[in-house]
Amino acid sequence: MVSLKFQIPTTVVLSLIYVVYVLAGGAIFWYLEGNQLEENSRIFDRKKVELLEQFSCIEQHALENFAQQIIWAYKSGVVFRGNRTLHGFWQFSTSAVFSATVVTTIGYGDISPTTTSGQLFCVLFALFGIPLNVVVLNRFGKFMLSIEQRTSAYIGRKINRRKTARVAIAGISFLIGMTMFIFIPTYAFHTFENWNYHEAFYFTFITLATIGFGDYVAGDNPDIIYPFWYSQVVAVWIFFGLAWLSLVINLCIEMLEKLSTYLKQRQLDSLENKTIEETVEEPGPAEPGEETSA
Repeated sequence: MVSLKFQIPTTVVLSLIYVVYVLAGGAIFWYLEGNQLEENSRIFDRKKVELLEQFSCIEQHALENFAQQIIWAYKSGVVFRGNRTLHGFWQFSTSAVFSATVVTTIGYGDISPTTTSGQLFCVLFALFGIPLNVVVLNRFGKFMLSIEQRTSAYIGRKINRRKTARVAIAGISFLIGMTMFIFIPTYAFHTFENWNYHEAFYFTFITLATIGFGDYVAGDNPDIIYPFWYSQVVAVWIFFGLAWLSLVINLCIEMLEKLSTYLKQRQLDSLENKTIEETVEEPGPAEPGEETSA
């Protein structure tokens, strides 16, 4: 009964915080991106009018149909370069990266199967691939955690300060992980994709967080000649980066749960102490036959 008494208010408070957080984020995105969308719409309308004035033989309806065909071709994986039409997305290397984005639930959205057989296979592939991916990432995350724990325990025994060693090794491991999976990839994407640093950092985090908007995708620019090993290295980075980030998230969840348990225990101890004090302060009943002195 005591746990239920404290669990319900905590759940309600967390739910309210979650709803407020999401609504506040929506309001901020609306403020930051809404004006830019209106400006982009005005630019598009002006460009369309200029194009129709320059090529008066083209009707507006025909131009809009042609634009729809270009959008459809791009979503289908057809890439245009000059007067040539290239086979864009569905090569083996890009298909392998697509498979990785399916099982990791990143789902950039820049490429998707269009045939009935491809869509049905994607469902079947994800049905078994996503649980397999979770199991493998969990194993690798535990392996990374065991290395960190063994290292901190060894150093703690050597210096006879286990808590200090644990905190220091955890901090060093976090910095190493940030360097390997965030900072170095950010610089690499800045170099190979010609993105600026904030775009490269944005793509790095959005990918490892499995958000995957699809506005930035590595190895997707037809005007850039990538090294033959580029897509394979990106796939390896995604896998180990997801394992590291899941480890970090699990550690944060564990710390929050420990903090919640500690605060609840303090509340229980406080209530118990208060009850004991009230019991001690209450006067006991008078014994039978005992007279009070005048």
